[in-house]
Amino acid sequence: MARTGSHAADPGGVDIDHTANIIDRMVNSIGAPAHAPHRLGAVSALVWSYVAAMAATVVALALLAFTAPGQATEEAWGHAVIVMLFAVLLLVRLRSARSGSTRAVRALGVIAAALLVVNLVEAALPDVFPEWMRVEMVAIALWMAALIILVRRSARR
Repeated sequence: MARTGSHAADPGGVDIDHTANIIDRMVNSIGAPAHAPHRLGAVSALVWSYVAAMAATVVALALLAFTAPGQATEEAWGHAVIVMLFAVLLLVRLRSARSGSTRAVRALGVIAAALLVVNLVEAALPDVFPEWMRVEMVAIALWMAALIILVRRSARR
């Protein structure tokens, strides 16, 4: 057999194409978790409680739209919809992280960091959001700080 490209003989005398072996390993590892599945118990609890809180925010805004329309401003609705979308995104990444994806664990931290910064900035904007929502934004920022700490700890394991 002619030797072309990057070949090497194995112990049995058969030529092995290293490029084919590399491709084979890549193809066969697609979809396989990078690490053993994580439990991420505390991270899961924080994410699920965040999802519940954001759903409650949307319900509160719906009620306020009828009882106190000044407290359910367009800005408040915009914020609530966006943070609800991030809550869904956190759930999707949590599922992947629990199945062992290190990228998903990292993504949880990045999403939490983005939510932390955005909520602090929005809470600091004067007269844009109702006072109750500004308090909620600070609480979300603290929540996300805790999530970042837990994600970093789980990533080290």
